Amino acid sequence: MEHQSAVLSANYGWILLALLGVIWVALGVYWGRKAKSMEGFMLAGRNVGLALGAATAMATWVTSNTTMLAPQFAYELGIWGMIAYSTAAFGLLLFAPLAKRIRQLMPHGFTSGDFIRLRYGRTAWYVFLAISIFYGFTWLISMGMAGGILLNALAGIPYQVGMSVILLVCVIYTLFGGLYAVIGTDFIQSLIILIGIVIVGVGVLSFVDFEQSYTHLISERPMLINVLLPAAVMAIFNNLLFGIGEIFHSNVWWSRAFAMRQDVGKKAYMLAGFFWLPVPIAAGFIALTSGALGINVTSPDMVGPLVAASVLGKIGAIVVFIVAFSSLASSIDSLLAATSDLITEDIYRKILNPKASEQTLRRASAYIIIGLGVLAWLICLPRIGTLGTVLFFAGPMVGSTIWPIATGLFWKKASTTGALWGMLSGSILGLIAYFELGWYTASLIGAATSMVVVVIATAFSKSRFDWVKLDEAHPETTGGSTS
Repeated sequence: MEHQSAVLSANYGWILLALLGVIWVALGVYWGRKAKSMEGFMLAGRNVGLALGAATAMATWVTSNTTMLAPQFAYELGIWGMIAYSTAAFGLLLFAPLAKRIRQLMPHGFTSGDFIRLRYGRTAWYVFLAISIFYGFTWLISMGMAGGILLNALAGIPYQVGMSVILLVCVIYTLFGGLYAVIGTDFIQSLIILIGIVIVGVGVLSFVDFEQSYTHLISERPMLINVLLPAAVMAIFNNLLFGIGEIFHSNVWWSRAFAMRQDVGKKAYMLAGFFWLPVPIAAGFIALTSGALGINVTSPDMVGPLVAASVLGKIGAIVVFIVAFSSLASSIDSLLAATSDLITEDIYRKILNPKASEQTLRRASAYIIIGLGVLAWLICLPRIGTLGTVLFFAGPMVGSTIWPIATGLFWKKASTTGALWGMLSGSILGLIAYFELGWYTASLIGAATSMVVVVIATAFSKSRFDWVKLDEAHPETTGGSTS
């Protein structure tokens, strides 16, 4: 689907795309030279410091979904919608103490799947892997779509071509560099994102007439400034829990917790959360001016880039292009690396080939990265739905993992029964809500259902988990706890 006239010419778009692609591939290959072992490839040697740790967390969370969905939230749900997306910062902030706890309890851990397997046993582990891999792939699809949409909107590059190039670039440098390449490029990408957002924000603020925008909202779309708009209020809690669930369960964030030095994780995630908090508010605010500026928005998930490019002209479009590409790359590379680690370590090594050598694992990881990229490309080709509908379909599933993970890290009484049925019941009821009530209720219902099940099961549990079992280097490590 092609959209309205692009601000940049296709020639500018192709030049920027080629230049950025070459830079990220070159940097990824350069930093990837440090990955001499499988642990280096997957976890960057477990020696990431505060600056790189905070930058990679912040850059990864400033996805294309942030720069596109935050404006979409504001455009469709108004002021509360804009604020709703910013609540995802609490995922980073609340994960900070968990990161410290994870590093203490699992100094030799590799993935979030390791925790579920050792803490709750194999059945819960299988369910968790299904949820986590499905979510990761859904996120990857949404970002591939976002790349194609953005390049088409900004430079007229055909959706399928732009999407293909962005996925290819990220697959190449992740393939060669692993987490070393991901964290190194994330550091530069985070600086570009912050500087770019400041430039766009200052430009929009200097151009927009607030009184005119407010008058237009009052007369044309008064529901957007209605503080009691039910869907918007519900979206706040739904997005809050979705963001927490995304981070709590995803190997994207666990791999960073394992990669950071033991005294770094908590500080890095706190800094990343505070830096990220104003980004969706700034990105969402400009969507409220689209009506007063007379911009014809043909698709809600395009409103942010179109407003910024229309207000700031060609220079603004170039800045938006660079910021968008950086935010896409910082998330796609992280997702490719973390998901391939989860499949390589938890499925290939733990289930299919326990005696695999390090060389075999590295080869398997490469095939998995390529496979994820190709499969995402095939699904993205026809462009299914909007970014919101695609991404939030996984919301109830990730919401159902919050309580099993949080209680499992801190409560000895947290049981396998509670974790297993919390994830299953939360996912099922949340998905029913997604189709019957709306996407903005799904994560809330999924998380609430899981909470009730986990808390009740814990109250009746007689198990007392031994934390030593989480350190798989110990010979006495066994399966999960018992109810």
